[in-house]
Amino acid sequence: MQAFSIHSGVVVPLDRENVDTDAIIPKQFLKSIKRTGFGENLFDEWRYLDHGEPGMDCSKRPVNPDFVLNQPRYQGASILLARKNFGCGSSREHAPWALDQFGIRAVIAPSFADIFFNNCFKNGVLPIVLAEDRVAELFSEVQAKAGYRLEIDLAAERITTPAGRVLPFTVEAFRKHCLINGLDDIGLTLKHADKIRAYEKARLAGKPWLATTIK
Repeated sequence: MQAFSIHSGVVVPLDRENVDTDAIIPKQFLKSIKRTGFGENLFDEWRYLDHGEPGMDCSKRPVNPDFVLNQPRYQGASILLARKNFGCGSSREHAPWALDQFGIRAVIAPSFADIFFNNCFKNGVLPIVLAEDRVAELFSEVQAKAGYRLEIDLAAERITTPAGRVLPFTVEAFRKHCLINGLDDIGLTLKHADKIRAYEKARLAGKPWLATTIK
């Protein structure tokens, strides 16, 4: 998992409430057995004018010029600004996969659906909760200035605007530790690999029949 410490990036505003995971990555793309390739289908039904299916060449599809991710001023954006209850709906982990693979490192919103919120931390995307009035102020600033950027310092738990204004946020200590060190659930387990091997060695020494393969 990609680590997150300090990130500076262009902000793209998605001015919609209750954005569900089927909008983030539509259900037909869940048929893929891979964990990669979802970025080009992020917000597929809003980004494109045709119906998308797995395996389509997105470079040849007609795009919706009115959708924010397709507008030139937001190209290369890596911070998504959203409204309340972002990530509601089904629990598909493909949603943070799609955000991450598109290049979104952080999502700022007044609130998130619980499962989506948890899945973000496990996949290297930082979800930041700010008060609704603070989010509204950021929407106004982003829309007023092309190329609007924010700097996010996870260790210090603060966002810095182009004007130098500091917006504090909070992240639970264990989640922050994992993100800063790039540790997903597998990475956390592998940190104890020596202890696991020692346990298995001792277990088999005392109960050798457990190593027997039944045919």
